[in-house]
Amino acid sequence: MANKVLASPSSIGQVGGEPFDLLIANYYQIIKNPYGRKLTEDEVIELGKDCIGIVAGVEPLTKKVMDALPYLKCISRVGAGIDNVDLAYAKQKGIIVANTPDGPTRAVAELTIAMTLSLLRKIPQADAAMKSKIWKKQIGSLLFEKHVGVIGLGRIGRLAAEMFRALGNPVIGYDLYPDKEWAASRNIQIGSINDVLSKADILTLHVPGNKDKTPVVGSDEIEKMKEGSYLINIARGGVVDEEALYDALVKNKLAGAAVDVFLKEPYDGPLCSLDNVVLTPHLGSYAKEGKLKMEIEAVENLINVLKEIA
Repeated sequence: MANKVLASPSSIGQVGGEPFDLLIANYYQIIKNPYGRKLTEDEVIELGKDCIGIVAGVEPLTKKVMDALPYLKCISRVGAGIDNVDLAYAKQKGIIVANTPDGPTRAVAELTIAMTLSLLRKIPQADAAMKSKIWKKQIGSLLFEKHVGVIGLGRIGRLAAEMFRALGNPVIGYDLYPDKEWAASRNIQIGSINDVLSKADILTLHVPGNKDKTPVVGSDEIEKMKEGSYLINIARGGVVDEEALYDALVKNKLAGAAVDVFLKEPYDGPLCSLDNVVLTPHLGSYAKEGKLKMEIEAVENLINVLKEIA
């Protein structure tokens, strides 16, 4: 009973078996996610009821879940964000929470660049037309010299900003606690959130979201953006008000958007009907090299914590 570990992400181990090999080598019995998607509260409780640890994804690890898992000692997140974990209650229960803050950094930053270029050059539309045997040349826009606004200058936001600067783009960033020395050394301007919204031709978001779950970018923020600008969200579902984004795209307030994360996943909402949006199914960290490294690190974190408290 006490040696069981729930591996909750549906994709863990797909790139390589090393995460599972590590658990087996350390005499842990692995309980896998059989559903092929994010677990619900009740499913976490069902699968994890006898588990001492969880190698966690983005499933809700709430007070209800923790109260129902009497043997749980450690939650080790595959990824940086831990906003799906009730950290205060975990601390109260003596459950140690770990994450892999560096694991997804490059993969998400590179996807930001890829999504931006796909959006500007209309690559998905051109590809779809070709596969329908329609020869139609899509007229896009250059990335060159467009002003890029970055909201959230943590690990991912900083790397994305550096990549845009390397491509020759002026970059303005906003963060609650900006590293001004870093910004100055890379010729990145720091401004208020309103500065970023009003100056950016391309706005990219790299924030965990508001604690009260309200959108960081809603209708008021979109109204402050440039006419014909672009929005990229590879941060968290709910960071952007999806209804406000849809309205802005329909009314051509925004020329386009690229979205990897959604309030409800799997997503099948109205954004799917628009031609001026690029949608991906929450694959920010899904680069095989980074994904495997992140999964191994999460398992190592779990094993080390459990050894320390044994």
